[in-house]
Amino acid sequence: MIQDLFRRPLARATMLSLAVLLAGCSSFFNKDDGDIQGSAEKLYADAKEDMAAGGWLNAIKLLERVEGRAGGTLLAQQAQLDLAYANWKAGEKAAALSTLDRFIKLNPSSPGLDYALYLRGLVNFNDNIGFLAALSQQKLSERDQQAARDAYQSFKQLVEQFPDSRYTPDAKLRMDFTVNALADYEVHVARYYMRRGAYIAAANRAQQAITTYPQTPAIEEALYIMSRSYDKLGLAELRDDADRVLKGNFPQSRFLADGKAREDKAWWQLW
Repeated sequence: MIQDLFRRPLARATMLSLAVLLAGCSSFFNKDDGDIQGSAEKLYADAKEDMAAGGWLNAIKLLERVEGRAGGTLLAQQAQLDLAYANWKAGEKAAALSTLDRFIKLNPSSPGLDYALYLRGLVNFNDNIGFLAALSQQKLSERDQQAARDAYQSFKQLVEQFPDSRYTPDAKLRMDFTVNALADYEVHVARYYMRRGAYIAAANRAQQAITTYPQTPAIEEALYIMSRSYDKLGLAELRDDADRVLKGNFPQSRFLADGKAREDKAWWQLW
């Protein structure tokens, strides 16, 4: 179930394991750089211990030093990815996204690129989920949904660029959830306008949901809101068009009565 995704802890990246680093880093250093290499590896090991214990702030400091000392190596790439993750867990979303954007730009052929795209999607995805969970307790307003859109784009890039990645199946599920969540939000806003008698705004927002997210479950209610809004505005032809589309696509809709949209009173009783 999609809810299980939110309870499952994020698997740590394994594509750049420390064993590989220790075996391969020598090619990035000359013989005079042995002390720097050893120091960076010790700092990285300490940072991983802090991360395992939930010491995110100290891990961030250590990983920043690793990235600086091991620049140009696979170890630096792994440290950068861990730095983004540690910032995210520490509640520093902006720093996490900035680190990931830098990694993606500077390492287009990295074996960790799929994980970077996935993590960037997760940072924005979970931020949006937190908003949706509190939506019913907030005064509804025209809120920016950029985090959800950014999450979708990151997952989409991962799916298209790395179809065989271990992260792709989960990303596809989150893409579906994100689209449905965005459609639900648009309908939530349309319902808000409808309840307050702002029928033009309600119809326009419902139309936007239908146009932008045509394959989502929320379209059923969006069509109903359009029908009732046009009815209140005295636009019989548009009302009948919305009724016809609603009936054609959702013949068993809870919003229908004898082939036409229910009256408002019946609608309010559904909520």
